[in-house]
Amino acid sequence: MAKAIHSMIRVLDEARSLAFYNTAFGLKVADRLDFETFTLVYLSNPESSFEVELTINKGRTEPYALGDGYGHLAVSVGDVNAEHARMTAAGLAPRKLIDFAPAGSVIARFFFIADPDGYQIEVLQRGGRYL
Repeated sequence: MAKAIHSMIRVLDEARSLAFYNTAFGLKVADRLDFETFTLVYLSNPESSFEVELTINKGRTEPYALGDGYGHLAVSVGDVNAEHARMTAAGLAPRKLIDFAPAGSVIARFFFIADPDGYQIEVLQRGGRYL
C-alpha cells in the first residue's frame, strides 16, 4: 500500500517561505538538497511524518502562476480559535473562521491562510475525520 510522504510546492523566495511555514505551522528544515539549478527543502514538525517540500528554482525572479484551480494543503490543530488568533497577531493575515454546516450540524471549523507565494492552506479544528 502507498504511504503519502510529502507534497511539493514551488516558491520564489526561500527565506520568506521558511519564515512563514515556521511561524504559521512550526515546520522546520528536515533536509536540504542543493543542485546546480534548483534546491529542495523538506519541512516537517513532530506532529506528523508528512513533509512539505519547497522547490526553489535558482535564478527565477517571476512569481509562479498558480492557475485557477483551488488546490490546497490542509493541517489540523488542537484549537483552531487560538491558532487563528496567534496567526493574526503574527501578521500572517488568516481569513475568517468558518463553521461548515451543510446539513445544519457543524462538521468542520476552519480557516484558510495563504503562504507568501499564494498557496492556500486550510487549518481545521482537530476532530472527527480531521485528526
